Amino acid sequence: MAKSKVLVVGGTGYIGRRIVKASLEQGHPTYVLQRPEIGLDIEKVQMLLSFKKEGAHLVEGSFSDYKSLVDAVKRVDVVICAMSGAHMRSHNILFQLKLVEAIKEAGNVKRFLPSEFGMDVARIAGHAMEPGRVTFDEKMTVRKAIEDANIPFTYISANGFAGWFACNLSQMAPLFPPKDKVRIYGDGNVKAVFVEEYDVATYTIKTIDDPRTLNKTLYIRPPENILTQRQLVEKWEKLAGKELEKIFISEEDFLASMKDLDFIMQVGVSHFYHIFYEGFMTNFEIGEEGEEASDLYPEVKYTRMEEYMKNISV
Repeated sequence: MAKSKVLVVGGTGYIGRRIVKASLEQGHPTYVLQRPEIGLDIEKVQMLLSFKKEGAHLVEGSFSDYKSLVDAVKRVDVVICAMSGAHMRSHNILFQLKLVEAIKEAGNVKRFLPSEFGMDVARIAGHAMEPGRVTFDEKMTVRKAIEDANIPFTYISANGFAGWFACNLSQMAPLFPPKDKVRIYGDGNVKAVFVEEYDVATYTIKTIDDPRTLNKTLYIRPPENILTQRQLVEKWEKLAGKELEKIFISEEDFLASMKDLDFIMQVGVSHFYHIFYEGFMTNFEIGEEGEEASDLYPEVKYTRMEEYMKNISV
């Protein structure tokens, strides 16, 4: 059976570049949308050229040129959008509505994977606090457009990227591990999920020709990477050979810290609250509407956090 042709939108982004590589590695004819908005960003231009050298096809297209989107979509079987949904970076979630329109008009796409890759928005959207709920509301708007258009889909709930949540022991900032003191949310015993980004990309590509994931959510919850914050800190301490001073932050104090922050940081604080105080990555059982990645694809040797953190324990 021929492997599906894949178009990656946002292929030079944080998770997008990994998805492009995973698609090529798994033998899919891979197309990357080349947007003129890239302008003079030489690093992204060079990345696109490196993809081309590895066998990817560059396809010109722009969200400001609807016909170019339709033409790009007509060339493939599967569309994966990896545009940023993080407010601390560029936030482009609703741009996907034009992509949904293009997919509907083209009429040939057998699977669309929109830009999600975090917590399952269907479970949190109605509960999320302001101002962070904007992220989940916008993703639900895109989901509704996909389903109203009867476009086949797979949603990817990848939970916590290791580079953002494990490398710094889940501190709000910076992204390096703390040297002496670590902030612990509540008692530090709420479970979260930490996933290495290339594993996210590998699992994502695995789904696209798999009938078991059609019109479902793929939850990436590798069992050995379901950890509390304290367990994560303990793993780092063991590797580093030193103990950090723990500063425990009550729920009330954590929420109170929002008042003096700018909008972007308030969004981040509210998301951290849902993860580390309410446990929204793990406080539910996966039902018939979803599948768990490591169960479906046991051949993937996912990165355990002990292995991942060896690189940050120096």
